[in-house]
Amino acid sequence: ADAFAFGSLISAVDPVAVLAIFDKIHVNEVLNMLVFGESVVNDAVSIVLYRLFLGIRERPHLEHSVIIFAIVKFLVVALGGTLCGVFYGLLSALLTRFSSHIPVIEPLLVITLAYMSYITAEIFELS
Repeated sequence: ADAFAFGSLISAVDPVAVLAIFDKIHVNEVLNMLVFGESVVNDAVSIVLYRLFLGIRERPHLEHSVIIFAIVKFLVVALGGTLCGVFYGLLSALLTRFSSHIPVIEPLLVITLAYMSYITAEIFELS
């Protein structure tokens, strides 16, 4: 179980370099979105697998319910994290729309709400 947990951490590939190259050479926007979306799903799978293998390490007897739990946990992390990000993104857009006459506060709002999105996802184990 330890080897699987380590493998699930290492297997998550961060496509930042690929997305940066795509931006420089002006790749088709659909391809750019597909690679970005794949990275989000890849991160969710990595998180779920890591936590699953740590749980298996504590309970060495594998049951069928563990597989169902893993699938449900993946869906919760993937969809819950996305919904959390969308909520705070929309809130950020709304607040910066009405704070355009105070340019000093806009970066503060964006940074604070981005961090709040991360903290909220961490509290509910969606990140």
